[in-house]
Amino acid sequence: MNAVRHHLAVVGSYLRVGLLNFVQYRTDFAVAVANALVGLVTQVIGLAVIFGQTTRLNGWDHSGLLVLVGVFFICSGLLGLVIRPSMQTLMEAIRLGTFDFTLTKPADSQVLASVQTVAPQAATDLLVGVGVIAWTLVSDGQGLHPWQVGAFLVALACGLAIIYSFLLMLSTFSFWFVKLDNILVVFEGLFQSAGRWPVSIFPPWLRLVLTFVVPVSFAVTVPAQAIVLGVDGATLAAAVGVAVLFLTGSRLFWRHALRHYTGASA
Repeated sequence: MNAVRHHLAVVGSYLRVGLLNFVQYRTDFAVAVANALVGLVTQVIGLAVIFGQTTRLNGWDHSGLLVLVGVFFICSGLLGLVIRPSMQTLMEAIRLGTFDFTLTKPADSQVLASVQTVAPQAATDLLVGVGVIAWTLVSDGQGLHPWQVGAFLVALACGLAIIYSFLLMLSTFSFWFVKLDNILVVFEGLFQSAGRWPVSIFPPWLRLVLTFVVPVSFAVTVPAQAIVLGVDGATLAAAVGVAVLFLTGSRLFWRHALRHYTGASA
């Protein structure tokens, strides 16, 4: 328990520092809001074009896809808040040799590397996502059963854990390869393109890729499905199992990389 409290204190400290840095440049917040709204409007227009020709898209209606868009924005905001910028900083620190300073601090190096950079402006995506889901449910007069809410939160947590572990493993390759920044750009492009749509609309081979190779579906489709179509206990258990597998694998890979890290002076 002491270790958990220490980790939470470290995370809280980095979040406070990030927020203090953010309030110095409040114009960034307005720009982030504008970017989020432009992205939302673009997606809504795309859905309007599609549903002008059909009423359902492989089992998903217009409201269901709006909920999925909201979940996508929530995931994008949470990833952009801490995880993605921290992974970029980690890769740069390993390349420059400044990662040595992280190893000298009295805290778990993986925790420090995972929360070292905070981009509070990404919270605008989170707020937009919550707003889209709330507006869609209210407009449809749809209430949520406690099971749906619980399943959504569990699926969302599992999805974020899987994506975090995946990004951490990609970033950990920087211990062996000098320049890997572009690999995060590739992931971001794939996430932005595929994450806005339910994985079920893609061809079977791509569905497998987006589920087990680049696990976008666990982050977006399954949480949205929990609200729109419902999920059973087996699906949630599978999501939890995959999340545990990814978290364990990324932790073992991180510890393996540290054993092979010789520092900037080597």
